[in-house]
This record gives sequence, C-alpha cells and structure tokens, in this order.
Amino acid sequence: MTDIRLCKLDDIEDGGSAGFVIETPDDGKRSVIAVRQADTVHAYVNSCPHIGAPLDFQPGQFLNRNRTHIMCSTHGALFQIEDGLCIAGPCTDKSLEPLTTKTTGTEVWLVF
Repeated sequence: MTDIRLCKLDDIEDGGSAGFVIETPDDGKRSVIAVRQADTVHAYVNSCPHIGAPLDFQPGQFLNRNRTHIMCSTHGALFQIEDGLCIAGPCTDKSLEPLTTKTTGTEVWLVF
C-alpha cells in the first residue's frame, strides 16, 4: 500500500468540501473530491457516474446549498456524503468511486 498526502485537515472547512489533483501510483493524475465531517474526510474521484463530467460548480465546491449532499453541477444529481451513493438524478443507485482516507494528527492521507 502507498499513502499519498492529500492536505492538512484544516485545509477543508468542517462541513465543507475541497478539490485536489493528485498523482496516483497506478493511474497518474486524478481529480479528487474531499468532504470533511468533523475529523473524518470522505474522498471520491471527481467524476459523475452518469457521463464522467467533473462534479464541481466552481473549483472545490461540490455540496448542495444545505451541505447535506455532494451535487453534480451538470445534472443536479445528489450523492450521499458518507458512501457516494446517488439518491437523485440520472445516475440513481450508482455511486461515486470512493478513495480510502486516513487522518493522522493534522494530516489527511489517501491510501492506495
């Protein structure tokens, strides 16, 4: 397994989201969504399962107004933050591609 440093925990506002581009060991550069809930960061590949488009409205903005779901900027699909499952929109019952995270102290890591 390889760990890749994503960011500092404080780089993502609690209840907020951020976007990153990382270099993975196998797939090269990937765009990543990160959503922070307290000390937990949920991460996904920044690609809608419907058409593969990036999800952010503006760089790093992935959440609906109430910050309760990840929202696709193209079709308005809603995804659960905790598991990436689409609950509304053209890709209902499909999921975002999850990435494994771990937080050590103040650092957030992706685990490959």
